[in-house]
Amino acid sequence: MMERHLFITGTDTNVGKTVLAALLTAALDAIYWKPVQSGAVEGTDREAVKRWAEVSEEETLPECYCFDPPVSPHLAARLVGARIELDRIRLPVAARGARVIVEGAGGLLVPLNDEKTMVDLVAQLGFPAVVAARASLGTINHTLLTVSALRAAGQEPLGVVMLGRENLENRKAIEWYGRVPVIGHVPWLPSINRNALVKVFEKSFERSYFL
Repeated sequence: MMERHLFITGTDTNVGKTVLAALLTAALDAIYWKPVQSGAVEGTDREAVKRWAEVSEEETLPECYCFDPPVSPHLAARLVGARIELDRIRLPVAARGARVIVEGAGGLLVPLNDEKTMVDLVAQLGFPAVVAARASLGTINHTLLTVSALRAAGQEPLGVVMLGRENLENRKAIEWYGRVPVIGHVPWLPSINRNALVKVFEKSFERSYFL
């Protein structure tokens, strides 16, 4: 039976989506896939996940679109004379039978082309979405807006994972006002490697949501 795939989205750029994706790739023995990558001139998230989760090239999938400019995907595509077409973004045949952790680019309303945003890709793939959110001040508003955007697109989030120094009041507020469970917490890690990521999953995640 095919394992359930997951889509990792976030409240913002640099919120910790790639760390969370690496953690779930390692903890669930999954395959990693980032369909749309911009800013490749500074290194790709696929490379980061291979390093942090300590997985092989074969345990990741190539990007459908990969652009060097470190800007929004729609603009990165335009700068190189391309256009992102959602019809071209399909789960590769090579991933069938495996569990795949999909990472989005930026937040849900980041444009992919003149008509579509990242939330349209979430809806097209139809995989349960996990929201990566900061634990710090401001996260309540950002997280509730992200959850609302998912629901407006007909996608009920699986849950929220908070990253950074734990803040119980922020966690309770997100669960209460967002009517969404916080299913994990990733503290600041002095070093990121497979062993450290798996330990965080075992200690600070509600495993029933993933297994």
